[in-house]
Amino acid sequence: MNHSIHDDRRRPAGFPMRAGLLALLCLAMAPAAFSADKPKGPEISRVIAKEMTAAQKAMQASQWSEALKNLEAAETKSPLTTFDKKTIDDFKGFVNVKLNNMKAAQAAYEAAIATGGYTAEEAGKTYRMLFRLAAGNQNYPKAIEFGKQAVEAGVTNNDDLVVMSQLYYLEKDCKNSNVWGDKAIAAARKSGEAPKENLYLFKLKCADDANDTPGKIAALYELVRLTKKTEYWNNLIRLERQDERDDHNTLMIYRVMYDTKSMNADTDYIEMAQLLGDAGLPGEAQSVLETVMASTLMKEEHRERTTRLLNSIKTRAETDKKGLAQLDAEAAKNPAGDLSVKTGEVHYGFGDYAAAITVINSGLQKGQIKHIDEAYVYLGRSQVALKSTADAKKAFAQLKGAAGASPRVVKLWELYAETIS
Repeated sequence: MNHSIHDDRRRPAGFPMRAGLLALLCLAMAPAAFSADKPKGPEISRVIAKEMTAAQKAMQASQWSEALKNLEAAETKSPLTTFDKKTIDDFKGFVNVKLNNMKAAQAAYEAAIATGGYTAEEAGKTYRMLFRLAAGNQNYPKAIEFGKQAVEAGVTNNDDLVVMSQLYYLEKDCKNSNVWGDKAIAAARKSGEAPKENLYLFKLKCADDANDTPGKIAALYELVRLTKKTEYWNNLIRLERQDERDDHNTLMIYRVMYDTKSMNADTDYIEMAQLLGDAGLPGEAQSVLETVMASTLMKEEHRERTTRLLNSIKTRAETDKKGLAQLDAEAAKNPAGDLSVKTGEVHYGFGDYAAAITVINSGLQKGQIKHIDEAYVYLGRSQVALKSTADAKKAFAQLKGAAGASPRVVKLWELYAETIS
C-alpha cells in the first residue's frame, strides 16, 4: 500500500474540529430564555425565581461566568421541580459552551435530559447536541449512543451520519463504520449531493487493516470516481497490477496509469517503455522515456541505463517514422484489420491522432483483429488527445464486449472513461 494511505485513528481528515463544533452548537443551543415570546407550559418555581432572573440577565449581557454563578446558586435551593432542574441544567449547558468548557457542557446537558423534563422534540435536539459534544470531547462510545438516539428522533442530517461512521472507525469497529458509511452515502445521493470523501477513506483503511485487497480496490474505485485524485489512481493501479503476469495486460494497465498522470516512479516509465518496445511501438516508447527524463522523478542511479535505452528506442522510432507511408499503404491493401490497428497505434505514438483514428476505424470495419481491446483503447486515447470526449467514451464503452479482453483491464478503462471531461 502506498504511504499516502495513513492509519491515523486519532483524527482522520474531516473530523469535526472544535471551532466548527462550537459554531454548530452556538447556533443550535440558544435556550428558551431568549425567545421573543413568553414561554408556554411549565414555568420555574418561585423558589429560584431570583437566581434564574439574574442568570438570564447575565446571559443577555454575555456575562457567562456571572450567569453560571447564579445557576449554581439556583441548584442549591429546595424544593426543585423537574422543570426547575431541567431548566437549570439546560442553561448551564449553554453557558458552558460559551465558556468553552465542553466537558462541563456535556455533563450539564446529560443531567438535563436525565430529568425527563424535555418534550420529545426538545429531547431529540438535546441528544444531537450531546452527540456533537461527546464527539468533540473524544468520548466516542457516548457519542455513538447519543447519535443513535438523535437519529431515532429524526433530527440528524447527512453530516451527522458521516460522523457516526467516523466514530465507529475510531472505536475500531469497521463493521458498523461501514454500515453507517453506507447510510451516509445513500442519504447524500438521495439529496443530490456527492458523498464525503472520508466515508470511502474509512472503508479503505478498514480494508487495509484487514488485508482485504478486494475491499481496498472497491474503495479506491469509489475514491477515484469521487475525486479523480492521482494518488488514488496510483494506489488502485498498483493493486490491480501486482498479480498480473501477462505482458499484454500489464502494458494496458500502464497505459491507464500514464494517461491519468498517476505514475510516480521512474521505474514505471522505464518498464512501460520496454513493454512498448517489445510490442513494436518505439515511437510511443520514446515519448514515455523523454517524459520521465525531463521530470523530477528520474533518479540519478537510473539515468545512464535509461539514456542507453532511449537512444536505442530512438533509432527504431526513426526507422518506423520513415516507413510509415509504406505501412499505411500495406494496411490499406490488407483485407484483415489487424495491420490497420497496429498502424494506427504507430501513428498515435508519433502524435498523429487524426490519422490514428482513421486507420483504426478502417481496421475495425475489416475485422480479423488479434487484440481488439487495443483497437478500442487507442481509438479512445486518440479521441481524448483531440478533445473528442463523447467519441472517446463511446470507444472505451466497446471494451466491455471485446473478445479476449481482461475484465480487470476493461474495468480500469471504464473508470478512466467516467473521469475524462
